[in-house]
Amino acid sequence: MRTELTAQIERCRAPRRAAHCALLQSTASASIDELWTRLSNRLYAVSTRRFSERDYERLCPGDAARIKRAAEAALARRVDLLGSGPRTLESPIDWHTDFKTGASWPPRFMHDINYSDLGTSSDVKVPWELSRLHWLVPAGQAFLLTGDERYAAGVRGVLEEWIDGNPYAYSVNWACTMEAAMRVVTWTWLFHVFCGSASWADERFRERFLWTLFLHGEFTERYVERSDVNGNHFTADAAGLVMAGLFFGKGEAPQRWAESGWQMLCDELPRQVTSDGVDFEGSIAYHRLVLELFFFAARQREAFGLAVPDAFRDRLIAMARFTLAYSQPDGRSPHIGDADDARALPFGGQALDDHRYLVGLVGAHWSVPDLMRAFSGPRAEVVWALGRGPAASLPDDAAVAPSSSAFPAGGYYVMRNAKDHVFIDCGSVGQNGRGGHGHNDCLSFEAVLDGVHLIADCGSYVYTADARERNRFRSTAFHNTPQVDSEELNRFYGWDQLWTLRDDAAPRAQAWVPGPAVDRFVGSHTGYERLPGRVAPVRTITLDHDRHALAIEDVINGHGTHDVVIPLHLAAGVDVTHYCDGAVHLTAHRRTFLLTWSSPELWRLDVTPARLSPSYGLVVPSVRLVWRCTASLPVSLVVSLVPALMDAESGMDLVAVAAR
Repeated sequence: MRTELTAQIERCRAPRRAAHCALLQSTASASIDELWTRLSNRLYAVSTRRFSERDYERLCPGDAARIKRAAEAALARRVDLLGSGPRTLESPIDWHTDFKTGASWPPRFMHDINYSDLGTSSDVKVPWELSRLHWLVPAGQAFLLTGDERYAAGVRGVLEEWIDGNPYAYSVNWACTMEAAMRVVTWTWLFHVFCGSASWADERFRERFLWTLFLHGEFTERYVERSDVNGNHFTADAAGLVMAGLFFGKGEAPQRWAESGWQMLCDELPRQVTSDGVDFEGSIAYHRLVLELFFFAARQREAFGLAVPDAFRDRLIAMARFTLAYSQPDGRSPHIGDADDARALPFGGQALDDHRYLVGLVGAHWSVPDLMRAFSGPRAEVVWALGRGPAASLPDDAAVAPSSSAFPAGGYYVMRNAKDHVFIDCGSVGQNGRGGHGHNDCLSFEAVLDGVHLIADCGSYVYTADARERNRFRSTAFHNTPQVDSEELNRFYGWDQLWTLRDDAAPRAQAWVPGPAVDRFVGSHTGYERLPGRVAPVRTITLDHDRHALAIEDVINGHGTHDVVIPLHLAAGVDVTHYCDGAVHLTAHRRTFLLTWSSPELWRLDVTPARLSPSYGLVVPSVRLVWRCTASLPVSLVVSLVPALMDAESGMDLVAVAAR
């Protein structure tokens, strides 16, 4: 009742709050010009100094051309968001429509908008992502490289259209507090990039821009997304408050935002991130987003000489070390859990799932020797976030060899060397047992052998746009883990409960024995103990470093007769080219691997089409290997995968290394 009353009061107050510009009073300023000048001279978390293309090219060869191409696309209002493919936006921009499906949300009071109608194919993430304005970042970068006023004028035009089209609290883009908080980060960066440009000199525009940004801070404080178990939405809200508060500085409200937001982050970091640096939501992609949010908020405080506790900094360093561990030899990341491509501030042109820049950001900023020595990959993100000096301190390529590592508090285990990378999930369902962005993937894994990505997670695909697909991609069958009697290892609450799973599968890491020659992991979970006969899968994964050989042994313990399915999803581009006598050949990148398995008389292998989602809204074809049996428990299956030396003419094995 109280919540509804508050909403009704806000329905009346919101238009008046938006129309009544109390900006000068709220920021203790004498005039718009004085406020603009003061804010222009304030420090910021991210470097926005201009520098020449020549200097930039020394650190990031070829990237200036990419930036200018993307900047021209932004001026032409061409976007490619969430799997949409290239689209040219109309003018003025329609901020309320999912341009992938044509579905729109009316410009109503935020609490009257149903933005996740599961009966339609609409995806509210499209207008939300469009309104985050990350697609304008290259225009800001191009301006800093060239000083060309076209970029400043183009960005101003888009901002004016956003302000006109999204009155305070009266559009779908105000329906989620996280979206307002994320815009704070983008808008404050755009201000520091363009504040001195001629195109932004008009006093009326300056007043509208700053008042809208101030309202974002006020809105975020008023509607912080609190829960009994907070997640990345709460983290984004808190980070947005820190950024907005320290951006404005003076005034009672900005000071309150900065302090309250920072206290939220300090309280939440040890709750949301394990002691070994793993975000608790069960998603690699959200680990990246959360690390960025915590990091930029800490950077903003440090810019003003405000304290960041050692424990806070150390937890972010641990998060970067986990990022280093899960990054595959080519820089890509395992697609564990949900992924919606979310970023705080995207500066680089690397692949969406290349998170290596986080190692450089954290390592260079806090001068962490092991992170700096291990950094590899493009440096563009580090240049734009920290500046040329910190980026130049990083090596051109990693100076240390990767090694296997365990993150038992987070539930992940990584077997690796220079050419092999096996990422094993033995973690809980996520978000303290709520599910959230976690999937039914306990004991699942991804594998790169001898530099070739062979076994992949299926990814996430979409959220509310298609509830059926959402549930498929987070189901047990879409992961590389045993399934018994067609049951989910964590049960669904219902087809329409897209962000929850039952906490059935408690993980058990029984052994982790890394070594110079062989790594071995043994794990199990309780997800099937509810079935008759108390079924319990035990998985042993062994990596032979010298032979680049992987063995997966599954023992399904229990009693009675059960249907057991054990799938392996092949990475995109991996084909099955030969299949007979208990062995298959997998080919990819002109390489062949031999896959064999035990007890072919018991286990039937099916080779079926499959789908992988490399990023939000996209699917690509793949192949799935599925071993099936119906038997009295216990049963076991051993699958071995190893590079095969092949005769170029006959295609026959000359040496089956797996048989040695």
